[in-house]
Amino acid sequence: MAQDGFVVEIAQAEDFRFTVHFTQGDLMTDEPPPTGTGSGPQPAELLAAAVANCLTASLLFCLNKSHTATGPLRARARGRTGRDASGRLRITGIDVTLIAPDATPRCLGLFENYCTVTQSVRAGIPINVAVTDEQGRVLHEDRPPSPSPS
Repeated sequence: MAQDGFVVEIAQAEDFRFTVHFTQGDLMTDEPPPTGTGSGPQPAELLAAAVANCLTASLLFCLNKSHTATGPLRARARGRTGRDASGRLRITGIDVTLIAPDATPRCLGLFENYCTVTQSVRAGIPINVAVTDEQGRVLHEDRPPSPSPS
């Protein structure tokens, strides 16, 4: 991951199907029925996959640094959803299980702290939202307030 950030571009293909353009290639996403057709992963699944993938890579990095041979690592992420006080559907949690033969106690005590995605999601990520027209004129902007200095 670049030290100063990254860019992902998204374009609507049809209805609730979107093409996500990554540097390495494209991915088609879709919402499940009845909103979409379920022809690709939904954004909530991508979030769970990002958390699980980052945790797995973080553990593998530690095992490699400690010269610990291990079998292939696997992970399973289960997203939990529920309604907020306004009745809107939200992700209420992500449960991740890593299958890691021969993981060392040292790495098991360290790897989560080095997982960029998991620690960011756990802490809550400020998300700035802007809507512009095709000429770049801002139609809507929503920026959460900056945290108060302690």
